[in-house]
Amino acid sequence: MNFENKTVLVTGAAGNLGQAVAAAFAAQGARLVLLGRSVDSLQAAFGEAGDQRLYVAADLLDGPQVAAALKAAVQRFGRIDVLCNLAGGFRMGDAVHETADSTWDFLMDINARTLLNMAKTVVPHLLAHGGGKIVNVGAFGAQRGAAKMGAYCAAKSSVIRLTEAMAAELREKNINVNCVLPTVIDTPENRAAMPEADPSRWVAPADLANVVVFLASDAAKAVHGAALPVTGLS
Repeated sequence: MNFENKTVLVTGAAGNLGQAVAAAFAAQGARLVLLGRSVDSLQAAFGEAGDQRLYVAADLLDGPQVAAALKAAVQRFGRIDVLCNLAGGFRMGDAVHETADSTWDFLMDINARTLLNMAKTVVPHLLAHGGGKIVNVGAFGAQRGAAKMGAYCAAKSSVIRLTEAMAAELREKNINVNCVLPTVIDTPENRAAMPEADPSRWVAPADLANVVVFLASDAAKAVHGAALPVTGLS
């Protein structure tokens, strides 16, 4: 679980989970490349960058911006060892036949297309440098459809299927690809949205981050294509 002299690239880094994942890797000595919508959002989350942290603003739906982010990371730290695809989003409330095209586009873009763009850019780099680890974030609820959540379940299910496909393609090339499937994450936003719920039963960001770090570590070198439920007490 030691990440000394290893570089971890994290998308969605300014979010609640991104901050927890960054802290967990930093505690193990990792160098961090933190991607967000803006450098300002990353500075607000983490303070000033240092010798072990690089902030990069990138629109993950823009291939050239993703390529530029990797270039900046390599210029700073030499290589990437771990990719954590944390960027994602949630919407629900409409039946499948009533779901707007904009909702479908939003959920597929932020959950699946961002992963694809990162894979297109980072996987060739990992192959050229002898391997690495990729950890994606699906959702426990994406294992089956649910009423008024069709678009979200479909988008996060895509993450699971992409994880499995990439693992099958890359396991013989020293690249492990796995994903975590959390239930509700204990964030200020979720507490505000569900004031009557018991957040002690949800998944703490730090606990989910520890699972991400495990899957990115050599301790999980025999794990390929796993979709690992992380459910707290839910």
